[in-house]
Amino acid sequence: MVGYNIKNSSELASYINYTNLNNMITEGEMREFLEKAKELNFNSVVVSPTYVSLAKEVLDETDIKIGSVVGFPLGFEDGETKKAEAIALVESGADEIEMVLNLSHLKDEKYSLIEDEIKQIKEAIGDKTLKVIIETKALEDYEKANAAKAAEIAGADYVKTSTGFMTPNHIYENVNDINIFQKHAPKIKIEIFGGINDYKNANQIITAGADKLGSDQGYEIVKRYKDLRENTQVTPKPITLTKKD
Repeated sequence: MVGYNIKNSSELASYINYTNLNNMITEGEMREFLEKAKELNFNSVVVSPTYVSLAKEVLDETDIKIGSVVGFPLGFEDGETKKAEAIALVESGADEIEMVLNLSHLKDEKYSLIEDEIKQIKEAIGDKTLKVIIETKALEDYEKANAAKAAEIAGADYVKTSTGFMTPNHIYENVNDINIFQKHAPKIKIEIFGGINDYKNANQIITAGADKLGSDQGYEIVKRYKDLRENTQVTPKPITLTKKD
């Protein structure tokens, strides 16, 4: 696999949605997380509904988008409840909504119900970004294909692979998911979450075709890359171009 050529740490950060959905985090700890996001200027942060307003306050003068979750992490709420959650998040300042797919409907192949739920939420949030989390680790390949296809038909902007509670064991699982999405839902964008813990993994996933990467280790990934590629000064030893006698 030929690697994608990331030019610098800023470009790497622009692919990453820096995530913190810890349900026991304090306000002070969340402020520290948001300051780290500002330092490296990630594409977005993903935080719990509790902290959307705080993120809006702290990141107000940046280009960092604010994402939050609906029906998280199991997705079994009814569509009206998810829609109400999504509307409330947008009113609080969220730019991106990540809704968890109802896996019971998917297992029963009730695609019309899935499409209707996604369509209603997308219509309710207008021009804000809608991502559909489908928890690929729990699914067969044909189910992944049908979930992505339903999300595309219903007008979602992204399909996302994981809530973080179930993650792939190997990068090739992520690559397999990307291949399935590109074949069966070619118009929808792809976000990979899980199994990405260093620059090498991130680079491989981008090379494979992901549009964005979700990671709770985003700061560490970009900081290590920056230290390696931009903060390391190496003074080469002098050499001569002629053979010594």
